[in-house]
Amino acid sequence: MITGTATLNGHDFFLRRWGDPALPPLLMLHGFPEYGGAWSDLAPHLAHRFHCVAPDQRGYGQSWAPEGVRNYTASELVRDMATLIGQLDAPLTVLGHDWGAAVAYGLAMFQPHLVSRLIIANGVHPVPFQRALAAGGAQTRASQYIGYLRDPEAAARLSANNFEKLEKFFRHDLGQDWMSPQRLEDYRTEWALPGRLDTMLNWYRASPLILASPGKPRTDMPKLPHDRLRVPCPHLLIWGPEDKALLPEATEGLEEFAPNLTRITIPDTDHWLHHQKPQEVAEAILDWTANT
Repeated sequence: MITGTATLNGHDFFLRRWGDPALPPLLMLHGFPEYGGAWSDLAPHLAHRFHCVAPDQRGYGQSWAPEGVRNYTASELVRDMATLIGQLDAPLTVLGHDWGAAVAYGLAMFQPHLVSRLIIANGVHPVPFQRALAAGGAQTRASQYIGYLRDPEAAARLSANNFEKLEKFFRHDLGQDWMSPQRLEDYRTEWALPGRLDTMLNWYRASPLILASPGKPRTDMPKLPHDRLRVPCPHLLIWGPEDKALLPEATEGLEEFAPNLTRITIPDTDHWLHHQKPQEVAEAILDWTANT
């Protein structure tokens, strides 16, 4: 692994890279509460085929972390990564997990000339996910933590007692425990950077997603521009079926927006499948990309 920085729209972003820069680039986008180092399990299995590039996204890790919710809208987050792609070799393959999937979808939908293939690992397209959040059913219940994370005091609560509550949320609430003590210390180091946890949470606060109460469907939803939310490139969805945060209903109807969709399930994994079975995830990616 090689580390360095890239200047994107006048601001510094921290990057990790695996593989020969002469290989086709693969942009790897992490989610909450991770950082670019989250790909250190998976990237080595892909580095013989791809030049893997994993940034700490805005507000995370060692990258630029401006204050204020307004700096974390989807358009700003997508603009960061579109600029980074412009410094690589576009169009390229994009892989996103969790919140990184939201940015990856944004790139594929709104900057389709930059994305040749889209790979999502336990992440969701905005329309099926919003439908599930508004329905008042199982996904609504599973996503009630979103309100907790949007609270102005969430960073203080999660960071208390050496990030005790954030560790519980990360290691247990979203799936099976897979983290070693040393890796947990690495995460705590990133979370403890000044103001960082609050800027990470701003991704939730800036999101326009509307969350219903369990058993109380929302019927006042704004109409989404479905025609602008389509993924024109080949799309692979890799799924950990034991995910407690994102349920199968969160991807129902995805084919409507991604006509060239392939779904692959990795058994005995949950939200953190890229840590639990990185070789199997890599094999799914390599087999699919070899044929697209």
